[in-house]
Amino acid sequence: MLKGKKWIAVLTMLLFAVALTFLARENENAKRQEAWSRTVADSGYEDEEPYKGKIALTFDDGPHPVCTPQLLDGLKKRDVQVTFFVTGQNVESYPDIVKRASEEGHLIGNHTFHHVQLTAANSDEFKKEIISTNDIIQEVTGKETSFIRPPYGSWDKKYEKELNMFPVLWDVDPLDWCSTNVDKVVRNVLSHTKENSIILMHDSYDSTVTAALQIVDILKAEGYEFVTVDEILFD
Repeated sequence: MLKGKKWIAVLTMLLFAVALTFLARENENAKRQEAWSRTVADSGYEDEEPYKGKIALTFDDGPHPVCTPQLLDGLKKRDVQVTFFVTGQNVESYPDIVKRASEEGHLIGNHTFHHVQLTAANSDEFKKEIISTNDIIQEVTGKETSFIRPPYGSWDKKYEKELNMFPVLWDVDPLDWCSTNVDKVVRNVLSHTKENSIILMHDSYDSTVTAALQIVDILKAEGYEFVTVDEILFD
């Protein structure tokens, strides 16, 4: 009888030890789940969103000696390529920045040499502005460009044939050039962006750099893919 009681006591102790081990593991799993939940909550997204399509982020008027390198740093960290529509005079002043942008996979487009708007009276001057900017872009990057963002959207289709240039306009304009309110710029972009959108911004302002990188983070998390404009227009 005594021997049987000893076996019962041993069995009880074993069951108790197993129960403690199980509870310890469950507690550890609960802690891991809680940590994961906090990470997800902090990110703002519970699951990876489905693919929503391609969009293109574009920047006019650069390069800027301070803002453009900051933007390039942020884009490189995020593995995102964009399109820069540069003025010839700024390429002339900051060739190394344009060369870097091109080498990092960004598309370099033409924005005329002196940011000249096409009018009925300056057709010949406008043509020269395009040609001189194409020349300096090729000199700096070693690549020809066939894309132009005409200042203020003013364009004449004859240049498409004469100069083999393709105009690139936009469908999302947050007016970042006239507002330093980062949240407002971000909201404007998010509320108007859809698949195949071409977003117009300007890499000459600190606020634009901050807003642009926030836009990239949010829209990538929502399932959008950032590409250069040629992939939007011709794919």
